[in-house]
Amino acid sequence: MAAVNTGPGGGAVVRVLVADDEAMIRAGVCAILSADPGIEVVAEAADGREAVEAARAHRPDVALLDIRMPRMDGLAACEEIRRTAPGTAVAILTTFSEDAYISRALGGGATGFLLKSGDPYELMTGVRAVADGGAYLSPKVARHVIAELGGERLTRGAAARARIAALTAREREVLALLGEGLPNAAIGRRLHLVEGTVKGYVSAVLDRLEVGNRVQAAIIAYEAGLVASTPTGA
Repeated sequence: MAAVNTGPGGGAVVRVLVADDEAMIRAGVCAILSADPGIEVVAEAADGREAVEAARAHRPDVALLDIRMPRMDGLAACEEIRRTAPGTAVAILTTFSEDAYISRALGGGATGFLLKSGDPYELMTGVRAVADGGAYLSPKVARHVIAELGGERLTRGAAARARIAALTAREREVLALLGEGLPNAAIGRRLHLVEGTVKGYVSAVLDRLEVGNRVQAAIIAYEAGLVASTPTGA
């Protein structure tokens, strides 16, 4: 078995694949991530097909994908990576002009959405959250998407509250923490539960809400009012 690299605090180093067809943006993202001693960029790709091949070859913890790339776009690459390298979590690099792609990316298995022009610390935080099994939606992206809902927001809120009505009190607590973007271990510490029990609750919540991943559940938590303000992790 290959040795696991560890960061300065003794934790495992997060191994990341960065894919973007613009060389300068890719270089900038790599430089930001490499400044964190707990993150290692193990591969780069200039298009979606290269990203899929790199994910299969390197098995990174996180694949950070641009949406608009040649040969295969980031959304198709996301779906293929989740299918062929299920141990790799996918985060999408996005801009405010790409809101329409978020629902498809969610369906494809992405659990993170990070703004290209965002705070470098936010980029590191998002990559770590996704690697830990959490969900991360850049706060600025979250606010923008919710604002774009316009008059639909109240309707969506009512619909979300109806959807969570069947959850038990404990399941609602778990959903609220999913809304904060917390991974299972952190939820367990907050609720004083073992991680295996948390996994069971998370699976039950996703099943009851009929959603495919944690980001979709986090959005419902926000819309239902379980999260007091735009969460840093969802």
